[in-house]
Amino acid sequence: MQINKTNIIDCYTITPRVFKDERGYFFESYNHDKFIKATGKDVNFVQDNQSLSTRGVLRGLHFQKGENAQAKLVRVPQGKVLDVVVDLRRDSSTFGNVFSMELSDENNVQIFVPRGCAHGFVTLSDTAIFSYKCDNYYNKESEGGLLYNDPFFNIDWQIPESKLIISEKDSVLPTYKEFTEGLLLKS
Repeated sequence: MQINKTNIIDCYTITPRVFKDERGYFFESYNHDKFIKATGKDVNFVQDNQSLSTRGVLRGLHFQKGENAQAKLVRVPQGKVLDVVVDLRRDSSTFGNVFSMELSDENNVQIFVPRGCAHGFVTLSDTAIFSYKCDNYYNKESEGGLLYNDPFFNIDWQIPESKLIISEKDSVLPTYKEFTEGLLLKS
């Protein structure tokens, strides 16, 4: 298992060692001790989630706020997606950085998304199963999100905007500017 840093602090890619033979393949998708040794992060995952999406489905950019913030370990056991992480931690030296990478059933790479980051993905294959572990339970009142096409982050989703399939909820999320102005009004 190879664990590498990204351009976002505490965000890592995890590439397993895959053993193939005439029967198929085997790999260790997660090892807590190896993860701690490589990252210094002792994460306790408490919830697993999975979704199925068709080509062009974009889910994101989502996050959980406050005490219900979530770190995630994301992977794609079937199909291919472009996975995107945005650092929203104001005190982070990588604040505003965007990391994106294709995740697929061919490369078996996973991404560890730290708390305080927004996350989303778009399906690049006909269908994709997206699976992820969370270190905190989902809480509806703590959910937040940012508009997928916010010019502040300028994310290349690799699919023409006219071909994207976006939920009504995700299509009306605030821009980063609207989100931060809302925070200022609440204080």
